[in-house]
Amino acid sequence: MMTDNQKNQIKALRQSGLGYTEVANRIGIPKDTVKSFCQRNNLAGKRAVFAGENTCPQCGGAVAQTPGRKKRRFCTDACRIAWWAKHHDDIQSGNRHDYVCEICGKAFSVYGKVPRKYCSHGCYVAARSKGGERL
Repeated sequence: MMTDNQKNQIKALRQSGLGYTEVANRIGIPKDTVKSFCQRNNLAGKRAVFAGENTCPQCGGAVAQTPGRKKRRFCTDACRIAWWAKHHDDIQSGNRHDYVCEICGKAFSVYGKVPRKYCSHGCYVAARSKGGERL
């Protein structure tokens, strides 16, 4: 049976964002005992929010972190998609390659390793239908 002191320690450690195993190791009781206590007292499965440590670069809101998992940068997928769409040109990537379209002669740049011949789908279709004649 757990003492009141151990119960208070579990509550404090779980609210600070620690997982069941870490709480059990710090207090010196079995992990399953900690897990059962947390489930009975609504301390289970919650993500910890560390105040001021991590804010969403898109909306400025707090980003919930799950202890023991990879650190999250954005609060939601919608914020992540919106931020990357807005900052696409600011990305400093070493995988950027410059090409000249074989159909229209326009210069374009792309990311990735696959070499490109055409600047757009329209030029690709034109190359297929006209046998690759330059426009």
